[in-house]
Amino acid sequence: MRWNLRMKAAERGIWKSTEMRRQLAAAGLEISAGKMSALWTGTPTTVRLDDLDVICLVLECTPADLLVCEPEQVRARIPRKPEEASSAAGGTVITPRLGRNRSLPPV
Repeated sequence: MRWNLRMKAAERGIWKSTEMRRQLAAAGLEISAGKMSALWTGTPTTVRLDDLDVICLVLECTPADLLVCEPEQVRARIPRKPEEASSAAGGTVITPRLGRNRSLPPV
């Protein structure tokens, strides 16, 4: 999933996060500078639906305009069957690790 906030903001003539923050505040959504920076510079891990409503109102868009699906990236993360992986890797079986690299709890 790709977060498309900056592109949608640019289409509305909003080039700086401070301007976006002002417009959100005028629409009733007070966002801290840190949270606005996170929304502006990267892909947020979470967005409250109430906040998303206000962002869409300000940018005159829909959530689908802000959240762009990237199914090819999802497909790339799907583990291959062992016989497919071994033929693709020249005989070596490679098992992808999905998610965060966490250690196992002690036994």
